[in-house]
This record gives sequence, structure tokens and C-alpha cells, in this order.
Amino acid sequence: FAADPFDFSIGQLGNPCCGQCPPSEGMAATFLAPNVAPSLRLSAAPQVLAPGAGEPPSGLAAFRGGATASPKRPADSSSSVAFAVVPAVAVAALAAHRRRAVRRQRAKSGCGAIVSHRKGASHVVACAVVAASPTAEMTEDEEGLVEGTGEVTNKGHFPQRPTPLLDSIGDAGTAPIRAMTVEQLKDLAEEVRWQVLDAVSVTGGHLGAGLGVVELTVALHHVYDTPNDEICWDVAHQCQPHKVLTGRRKDIYTLRQAGGLAGFAKRKESDYDAFGAGHSTTSISAAVGFKTAKDRLGKQGHSIAVIGDGAITGGMAWEAMNHAGGMRSKVVVVLNDNGQVSLPTFYNKVTTPVGALSETLASTSLEDHRGLGIQDNLAKLETSESFQRGRQFLKAASKSLLPEQLSSAAAKIDEYTRDFVKTVPFRGSGSGSRGELFEQLGFYYIGPIDGNNMETLVEVLENIKREHEEGLINKPVFLHIKTQKGHGYEPAQKATDKLHAVKPKFNIPQRDAKKDIGPPALTKVFADQLVKDAQNDEKIVAITAAMPGGTGVGIFEKHFGPERTFDVGIAEQHAVTFAAGLAAGGLRPFCAIYSTFLQRGYDQLVHDVALQKLPVRFIIDRAGLVGEDGPTHGGTFDLSYIGCVPDMLVCASSDEAELVNMVHTLANIDDYPTALRFPRASAYGDLELPAEPRFLEPGKGRISREGRDGSVAILSVGGRLRECLEAAAELEKLGVSATVADARWVKPLDMKLVDWLANDHRVLITIEENAIGGFGSQVHQALLEGGHLDGINRTPLVMRSMMLPDRWIDHNKPYLQYEDAGLNAKHIVQKAVSSLQRAGVQVSVR
Repeated sequence: FAADPFDFSIGQLGNPCCGQCPPSEGMAATFLAPNVAPSLRLSAAPQVLAPGAGEPPSGLAAFRGGATASPKRPADSSSSVAFAVVPAVAVAALAAHRRRAVRRQRAKSGCGAIVSHRKGASHVVACAVVAASPTAEMTEDEEGLVEGTGEVTNKGHFPQRPTPLLDSIGDAGTAPIRAMTVEQLKDLAEEVRWQVLDAVSVTGGHLGAGLGVVELTVALHHVYDTPNDEICWDVAHQCQPHKVLTGRRKDIYTLRQAGGLAGFAKRKESDYDAFGAGHSTTSISAAVGFKTAKDRLGKQGHSIAVIGDGAITGGMAWEAMNHAGGMRSKVVVVLNDNGQVSLPTFYNKVTTPVGALSETLASTSLEDHRGLGIQDNLAKLETSESFQRGRQFLKAASKSLLPEQLSSAAAKIDEYTRDFVKTVPFRGSGSGSRGELFEQLGFYYIGPIDGNNMETLVEVLENIKREHEEGLINKPVFLHIKTQKGHGYEPAQKATDKLHAVKPKFNIPQRDAKKDIGPPALTKVFADQLVKDAQNDEKIVAITAAMPGGTGVGIFEKHFGPERTFDVGIAEQHAVTFAAGLAAGGLRPFCAIYSTFLQRGYDQLVHDVALQKLPVRFIIDRAGLVGEDGPTHGGTFDLSYIGCVPDMLVCASSDEAELVNMVHTLANIDDYPTALRFPRASAYGDLELPAEPRFLEPGKGRISREGRDGSVAILSVGGRLRECLEAAAELEKLGVSATVADARWVKPLDMKLVDWLANDHRVLITIEENAIGGFGSQVHQALLEGGHLDGINRTPLVMRSMMLPDRWIDHNKPYLQYEDAGLNAKHIVQKAVSSLQRAGVQVSVR
């Protein structure tokens, strides 16, 4: 390619092109004939790589597509197929020509030459050749490449490649994987990796972690009897390869799409998803529960926890290990150590993973291949049957021949010796006394091993399984593997975030595309204002629980460094109480945690912050419905679980200008704990941000639109205000002049505003992006106490609350989620009309 050279291999090649392609200025084409030498030439293209030469630079071209002969028919000179990689940027341009070419060739000699035409030889142009004997029947693989219409049947934006092993599995589940050889497992892993890349290029979503565990996923399903042996994924955004292998490949292009597969493990989706997990640090507890249930019910089998991508930093993992070791549960914990802690792990001035544990694990570097290879061999040895039987013999002998104290000392010598042998001779290859940390919790520690080495994974896992079954290991096992996040896809391995999460078409180069500079994300609006306030107040500090990118705290760190920025890892409980300590010590902490993750620190919010009335400022991003991440990440409960806590001041911004004012307001409240929530969204872009932010008096709302007829008042809090205003405009067309108010504060409630709305209107409707028990409940209680709903000596008030329904809203586009929830403008209109009719006000609905 002129701009994006990349490697690929080809099998036997069929007939040359039919010669029917029209010439075009700047056309670059390659025609491959039988017996052609293993090199490629592109006409009018200055850069060409022979197969195997050079390194792919980036983007789509960096994925190495390899072609093999069809498994159903060996390649030969008379009946063959050649697979050449077609970049996704050319797919649309190729489609029409491809249809014409295929029709011509099926009518003639069986040759199909697919050439993309593009003016200017400096552009990337490619061709794919599909040749078949006129008398030969096409295989399924060939049909997948060229069907009757000539359309490419794969749905993604990566080059087509054959997947014979995946095709052979189909929807049969994992049983066929257990019959494969190690070499076949390696090939299967490459097919799975391609499938994940291709699917995510359509759907977007998490990517890097899943690419890193492809070999582990294949090995686990090969060794263990899934789904009878449960695998608990943690964090479950690593499980796309698992979904591909467990009967869901046909739906893999629906990941995170409406009605499609979830982006995380989901029990109701498949029996193979043993335990749902969208948050982190849950797998060990769940696996111990599964294994205990098996033991109590007299069932055979194994339970495995795969914990990684930073999840081991959460305290719940250590609580579970403490319990598992104490009860000697024969659970298997696989630590996927990919160096990931926070998102991103490295940014601005942050050059080392946060936390002592992270630094401990990072000391075993995957870059030290020699040392890691030695560790692989040691792991095979220490999990071998002969080694374990020798250990059992020596333990039994020491117990019978030595006094109790000396026998205990001998047992410790075994642990220390294994750590010493792993660490001392090979710098950077072992865990040393750090492995002893897990041993002291009652685990048999193995590793670290290369988690992308199929042969090692299979042998070690088979040994662990056998020795648990035979009683040679009668305790939980902690298998420490080192993986590369983004393994097998060079752009991911080079990216600072390892392509943790991507947008659709992430692999398509956009060199000539002008950046669409739209309104900023609300997260950035918050962060920019926090920086401005912090520039005038050195006491302001920021805290995040492993989400500096998602919460905007990374922007704060860029200005003020780690001295005023604290990333505590995936440890929300600690983050909240740490913030309480900072506040008690005289600082002004902003604790930025997603709404869904703050649930994990609720006891600390109540007991350590609110009860002591400490001025911690909670920044609650991702409030309301969050789109494709679905119900595991929805911020649907915070107004309910915070609104009921005494001494909490709670506000919600309706737009970017209000958000700026509210950040500034919280920075100036020192006598109460406060919370500010805002949705996962971009700014509207039609409002000028305040150059000098205003302090918004707590408990003071505003009128956004004043009606004229006293018929209906709509009281909104948070991000539905624009929908309320749109609904009011529609009601105006029906002859109803609605009042729209923005409460701003959930606590304290603006009682003057509520009283006025109730007294001067026949209908009052509250709107919020929260479950039952939130803002509407606060207003309802105030109206009850104020006598507004008694109906005595006054015109009855019809009061209705619109909130998220009492069910889970599945993943979808945010607008469609709110459509499902019934909280868009048309639903507000419907609620207003029905409520007015209940109040005796007739509305003419056209």
C-alpha cells in the first residue's frame, strides 16, 4: 500500500484477472496468477511490503490477516482460493465493483478480480482476488467472501479472514474446544482475536482487556467443563472472547446494541455467564460461593475466578481471599495482571501505577521474556504431579518425625524456598516475598506465568485441575498470569490506554477527516471549572477511584499534579472515607465518582461523611441512564440513596451553565457535605458559560417558563429540563400554557417555589432521571406536610411524578432508553393532558 502497508500471507492462487476491469487514472491493482513469487507489487504505489516484511504502523493495517487453504478442500493449482486483505476504508468503494466483477466471472471463467479505483496513487488502494475452478463447488469460507450478490458477509471493518475452527464450533458450546490440540487452540485464539476486533469495530466498547485474555479464555474452556465449572469474570468487560466461544458468535455484532448482547457477563443471556458483573472485585466472592454450594450439595466440579484489569485493588477481593483461605475452599483464582489499574493508568505526570500492590505486581515484567519463560517452566514443575506428591510425602514425614514447631517451620521453608528460587536468580522475573502475601492468606501461589502462552496455560491449568481432584492440593490456588492488554493488535499495545474502550470504526484511518469540534462533554465542563476554582484556592483537592479519564480528574491532575490529585484505585469505600479525613484535616476535597460506583461507598458516605457533617463534595457523573453500558452502569438511584441522608445538600444541573455555577457553589460550602449530579452527555452548546460563576443559594430554584392560565406546572430537576420545555411548547399548541421550573436542589427543597406551583396550578408534575424514592418523593412529602393534597378549602391539586420505571432499562442509545422509560417530551405531554383531564380541564388533542 502507498500509505498503509501491512503483512499478509496467501495460499495457492487461481486464474489471473479476466481483464474486464475498466482503466482508471491512478488505479492501483494487483493480479495474482499461479506460480507467482511470494512478493506483491502494486502499480503506481511507491511503498510495498512483501509478506512478513516490516511492521504494520497503525490502524486497520496493523492487524495481520493471514489466509489459509479451506479446511474442506486442499488448495491446488486447478481449484483454489486466494484471500487478500481488503482495508475497511475501501469496502464501500469496492462493493459496487465487486458485484459487477463477480457477476462477470460467474458467467465466464470463474475468476473474480476485485479492484478498488481511487484517483491519486498516493491514496490507499487494494484489491482482493478470489479465484475458483469453474467446475469446483465453493466452500462455505468462499461463500462468506463472495456470495451471490458479491457482498462481504462479515459485518465489521477488519479484513475478512477464514475462521475454520470457530466455524466448526458453531453454537455447539465449548465441548469441541476440549477435544482440540494445543496447536489448534493457538489457531483458535487467533480466530477469536480477529472476531473480537471485527465485532468491536462495529459496536464500539471495551477492547484492550478482552484482547489480552484470548489465550486464557480458550485455555479455560479447553481444560474445564464449562458451564458446569463456573468462570466468574471480573471485570466482565474482558469477556467478549468468552461470548464468541459460548454459542453467541452469531450475535457478537450486536454487542451493546438494542436487543443485542450485553457488554458484560449477564446470567440471563447464557448459562456460560455464571455471574453477572459490570462493576469490579466480585469474582472471588462469587466463585467461593459457587464452590461452597457444590461442596454442600455433593456436586463435583470446579469454580474459577478471573480477576484483572485493576480489580484486585478493591478491598472486597481481599475479604474474599481471607475467607477462602480460611475455609480452604478449592477455588481457583486467576489474576490477569496486565498492568492496568486506573483509566488511564499513565497520564500527565503519572508514570507509575497507583498503589503499592500495583507496583508489586508490575515488578514482574512481561517484557522480560527470558525471566517469564523460566517462570513458565517453574510453574509447570511446581504444579506437576511428581512435585506435589513429593511435597505431600515430605510434609507427612516432617509431621511424623519432627516436633510440631519444627514441622511448621518446615512447611514455611517450602513456601520461602519457592519464592526464593523464583526471584533471586532472575531479575524482574519473579514475585519474591510478594507471592508469600497470597500464601499467608491460605492460597497455593503459582506464577507469574505468561498469560499469552497457550502451551503453558493449558499445562498449568490441567495440573491444577487434576491436583484439586486428586487431593494433592487441598486449598485455594492463586494463579498469577502476566498478559499484554491489547495483545495481538499493535495499535492497542502502543496506545497509552491500550485501547481500553473504543468507538465504532476505531481502526479506520481518518487522516483527511476534519475534526468535528462539537460542544464539550459535561465531564470536561466540570473539570475546567474545578481547575479555575482550585487556582484561587490551594485547599481544593480532587479524588478519583481509578477513573481519572472518565471523571475529569485527569484534567485537574494536569494542572496541579499528584500533590493535589489522589487516585486510590478501584476502592470507592476508601475514597469516600479518605475524603472525609481530608475534610476533617482542613482541605476541600472533591470526590468524583460515577453514580453507579458511589453505591459501593454508601456506608462510608452515611457514617463517615454525613453523620459527622464533614464538607466532602461528591461529584456524581453518569447520573441517569448511560446508553450502551446498560443497567450495570446506570446512575439511577443516587437521588434516592443520598436524598434520604440527613445534612446532605444535593443539587442537579440542567445544562452546562448551571453545572459551572454549581461546581463553584460547592467549592464555597464548608459547613455541609454536598453532592452534584449530572448526566453522561455533551453540553448543549447554545449557552455561554459564565465567565464569573454565581453562587447558587441552596434550596433556591428558578422559573424557566411561566404559564399564563394556571393549568399545569412541570417541576424538573437535572437533565430533563429541555424535554420539559419542549413538552411545554407542544402543550401550547393544544391551548395549554404550562409553567416549567428548575428545582436545582433536591435537598434542601425550595419550599417557596413548591408552594407557589401547588397553589397557582391545577396540576403539578415532577420530572427526574432517577428511580422511585428520589426527587418526586421529596416534593410529595412536602406537599403532604403543607396540606396541599388534603383537598380541604381549596381546589384539589392533581400531583404526578415522572421517574424511571421500576424495572431495569437495557442497553441502548440514551434517547431510546428514555423513550423506553417514558421520560421524553411526548411522554410529558401525555402525562400533562391526562392529569388535566383528571383535574376536570378538558384538552383538545389533535
